[in-house]
Amino acid sequence: MLVKSLLGEFLLEAESTRKLLKAIPNAILDYKPSPHSWTTAQLASHIAEIYDWYPGTFHGSEFNMDAYQRDEVALNDIENIIAKFERAFNRAKESIESATDESMLEDWKMTARGKTVLPPMERIKVVRSFLMNHIYHHRGEMIIYLRATGHKVPSIYGPIYEDGIK
Repeated sequence: MLVKSLLGEFLLEAESTRKLLKAIPNAILDYKPSPHSWTTAQLASHIAEIYDWYPGTFHGSEFNMDAYQRDEVALNDIENIIAKFERAFNRAKESIESATDESMLEDWKMTARGKTVLPPMERIKVVRSFLMNHIYHHRGEMIIYLRATGHKVPSIYGPIYEDGIK
């Protein structure tokens, strides 16, 4: 039941991520709201990349960031980032579909440079926070980038202001 529920949420929310990425015009890929922020392209690429973390989270007891292979794409065209998202989405979906409810209760941890970055915790907690909520957080940031540059935000959780709902 856990995996079935996660898959349902994943599919619904991935469609919202897809809509958001498709709303990003190439003209704002270099925009960043502050000197310490990522550019729009970097943020969009990071959102897409989180989907590539699903296989290592769902099917390993340790996610070693040193061994992680990034899907690097040119950040000068949103279509490159959307293609990256689609590849990662497919791998993520397969990893959820092949998981078991029992595996969601097993411990998982993240390491980098020989150190524990995220301590052992039940996989379900990692999936909800490190993967799903992490994506939602960055989607919220991207909405701010779109609004700050005068671009329409797609409807994600119902009607939006720009559609005349006040």
